[in-house]
Amino acid sequence: MKKISALFLAVLLILTGSCKKVSKLPETFPDIPMSQIKEPDLPKTLNSAYNYNASKTLAPSNIDLNVNLSNKTIPWGLGPNKNHVPPSIPKEHKAILDKYSGYYLGDTSQKVIYLTFDEGYEVGYTSVILDVLKANDVKAAFFVTGHYIKSQPELIKRMVEEGHLVCSHSLTHPSMPSKANSIDAFNKEFAGLEDLFKEITGLDMPKFFRPPKGEFSEKVLYLTQKLGYKTVFWSFAYKDWLVDEQPTEKYAHDKIVSSSHNGEIMLLHAVSKTNANVLDSVIKELKSEGYRFGTLYELK
Repeated sequence: MKKISALFLAVLLILTGSCKKVSKLPETFPDIPMSQIKEPDLPKTLNSAYNYNASKTLAPSNIDLNVNLSNKTIPWGLGPNKNHVPPSIPKEHKAILDKYSGYYLGDTSQKVIYLTFDEGYEVGYTSVILDVLKANDVKAAFFVTGHYIKSQPELIKRMVEEGHLVCSHSLTHPSMPSKANSIDAFNKEFAGLEDLFKEITGLDMPKFFRPPKGEFSEKVLYLTQKLGYKTVFWSFAYKDWLVDEQPTEKYAHDKIVSSSHNGEIMLLHAVSKTNANVLDSVIKELKSEGYRFGTLYELK
């Protein structure tokens, strides 16, 4: 009897220990201030110099090589987003965005949302996201890197065929101020990606750019504009990019819907399993609240 009791106790301890390892994610997560939402780096294996011989096309001649503009790195940050009111940004940041064709909001007089996804690498959820978008007749913008285009040509083709915008997230995903003191290095981040996109699709890449990591400078915005691009930041994002630390579906759904606002440029990461699972219900609820989904071509 003692042996049976000891055996039962040992089994119980093993089961208890195993249960402790499988911790359930909480239904709510502490909110991260919008000012602290920063786009992540790519995994180190992908974030090294990308070995691609970019187009020999020279940077436009209208770029002033001696332009005296600050190249101090500015991290993208937002004010509070409550009660469906668009978040604010510092006045000095708003001024340079307006000056150099930069956007973080669309038309705030309309209940319109611009849905965007960042695509640095693929973990298997983009096809699900595309299925949901097609079923709901919603068009989105996908900001992609050189690695993504080279590794996922069929997904790139599908995005284009189904009417989505495939836009620039740079060739190698650097902090763009680190490239802005060399016109050739800066231009390669755009021209190299354009070449890859054209090789796959036969088309010119739409002229929308999202700075990697949300890091920019006045000089970066100036050079981006001179290359013919509009810089697109975001007015909503949340911590969705950690593949192994995903928020619950309830939290994600409620967070996205409760943060909606007129002219919203919504940033979601396609590496998020949670995003893929809640996207259908999020789109349906936002539509039921009177929102429509617009295209970046509407930005003025």
